[in-house]
Amino acid sequence: MKINSKAKGARGEREFSAFLRTHGFSEARRGQQYSGIEGEDVVGIPNIHIECKRIERLNIHDAMNQSIRDANDQIPIVAHRKNRTPWLVTMRAEDFLELVRE
Repeated sequence: MKINSKAKGARGEREFSAFLRTHGFSEARRGQQYSGIEGEDVVGIPNIHIECKRIERLNIHDAMNQSIRDANDQIPIVAHRKNRTPWLVTMRAEDFLELVRE
């Protein structure tokens, strides 16, 4: 059975949005990719650019570079998860330090 990667990506974005909402971020939702407009995968977290990946074999450096490239003045992160594992978030160390100092 062939997996539709675009549909799986969209499911991952909805899943991570729901995860954020259950943790108090009521504005989190899937971005505008469905309308053909490029942008964040998940929106609703101020100052954070979220690239969402729901894949078994992730090249984290490529994903992070994509997030950095698209982030503009936001903090780029990659939210990622494999099957049967919890969500992980990857970010640059200097951005992490900026967040924890605030």
